[in-house]
Amino acid sequence: MRHGHVEGINPPQFRGRADLPLTTLGEAQARAVAQRVAVTWRPIKVYTSPMRRCVATGEAIAKACNLDTQIIEQLNDINYGAWQSKSYDEVKEADPKRFAAWFAAPHLVRFPEGESLQDLVARSADVLRFVLEGYVDDTVILVSHDSTNRTMLLQLLDQPLSCYWRLAQEPCCINEIEVVGRNIIVRLVNDTWHLSHVGVG
Repeated sequence: MRHGHVEGINPPQFRGRADLPLTTLGEAQARAVAQRVAVTWRPIKVYTSPMRRCVATGEAIAKACNLDTQIIEQLNDINYGAWQSKSYDEVKEADPKRFAAWFAAPHLVRFPEGESLQDLVARSADVLRFVLEGYVDDTVILVSHDSTNRTMLLQLLDQPLSCYWRLAQEPCCINEIEVVGRNIIVRLVNDTWHLSHVGVG
């Protein structure tokens, strides 16, 4: 799932490695998703990105399920490099061609002094292998970021990176992946009904 709401989602900024805390809305979303997880599944472990927003979301889930959390560096957000913490408008003005390419052909972009989607795929694939090989019959929770989640979902759905923008990932959304034998079944993508009383933001 994705972490809860933070500043910089709207109006949008390239947040990436900025270690932002949850907003009041994000904290309410984290409690809501934690409650849903606790009554719907029986996870045995919660893994999170090292960013505070993911750790806090994961800790809310872990508390509701009486579990521990563990940080996995590979779940971290994409490194936007020179675009880090800048608004869309700032980047559009300073680097218009690359900014346009990011939305038209994201798989062909490398952020100045930062990563590409291929770099993120390599990291997130390590996480998927770790979970698929280590937790054959168990349920685990991964709390990560919009970009990281998209790349994991594209791999699980056998879709190319050019489809990156076709997947939405709202704050505290749930993506449910079931593994049956050698078959990977994507049951939920960007599900947020548990946020109906607090808002998506």
